[in-house]
Amino acid sequence: MKSLICGSVAFDTIMSFEGRFSESLLADQLHKINVSFLVPTMRREFGGCAGNIAYNLKLLGGDPLIMATIGQDDASYRERLEQLQISQQCLKTIDDAYTGQALITTDADGNQINAFHPGAMSFSHYNKVADAGDVAIAIVAPDGRDGMLQHAQHCADLNIPLIFDPGQGLPMFNGDELKNFIELATYVAVNDYEAELLTGRTGLSLQEISQRVSALVVTRGEQGAEIFSGNAHLMIPCVKAEKIVDPTGCGDAFRAGMLFGLTNGMDWATTGRLSSLMGSIKIAHQGPQNHVLSRAEIDDRFHQAFGYRL
Repeated sequence: MKSLICGSVAFDTIMSFEGRFSESLLADQLHKINVSFLVPTMRREFGGCAGNIAYNLKLLGGDPLIMATIGQDDASYRERLEQLQISQQCLKTIDDAYTGQALITTDADGNQINAFHPGAMSFSHYNKVADAGDVAIAIVAPDGRDGMLQHAQHCADLNIPLIFDPGQGLPMFNGDELKNFIELATYVAVNDYEAELLTGRTGLSLQEISQRVSALVVTRGEQGAEIFSGNAHLMIPCVKAEKIVDPTGCGDAFRAGMLFGLTNGMDWATTGRLSSLMGSIKIAHQGPQNHVLSRAEIDDRFHQAFGYRL
């Protein structure tokens, strides 16, 4: 049962500055910054929301189908997807653009200065949902603005159950556009900060949003998650992580759990718990796609956390 994952594919270049930004930036000179940071360590990670969700769904034994646009520097990402046996059927190369790039510099206090180049993401609307063929469910995750609008509409037109996951793309849309996404969606998934933005821009309360979809999922970090479905209001506990290393990609891991639960007929209590577990597993590893577990190991972790098996 294929899950169509519409979203970004990107490279994350992560650099560490051993000093403090505050010692290099002068408060009275911020209008004319000319500063360079020495970064002795640097690593490059495979990332992007669609790539991260697909990676986690594959760990669970799901069948992810990425719909994304990638740039002329696509060779290493395509090789990785081939090794993971993740379909590239709907991965389109834009020859005169680079793959989306996040450039992240972190100082000794954990402060970050980031730059993001969308590159090929800006052409995500070149992909058509109809080209994906028969899929059981779809998710529209952060991507190019035009692509997100188009893919949500096409999913609705084709009667494909849809998870709307605006993520960091939410600020690109006004209240009416967000209301339209909600009307097209079967499910909405946001974190607590995004929930505030969504209610603020649409003028709808969480309860009102939940009445317009089959389920509204709000993740709340260490406080777990809330699921509003019909008249039910479920509180999903946070699974204690083995260690806290890197939160990058935890939300994407959670979304993969949702996709797997929904395509395998699990109830919301189990789907939410599995999603929470996937976020917990991810946070204990550096980078969004470096945790490696078998399906059996995930089942064992689930049993340890909740006392029953998937």
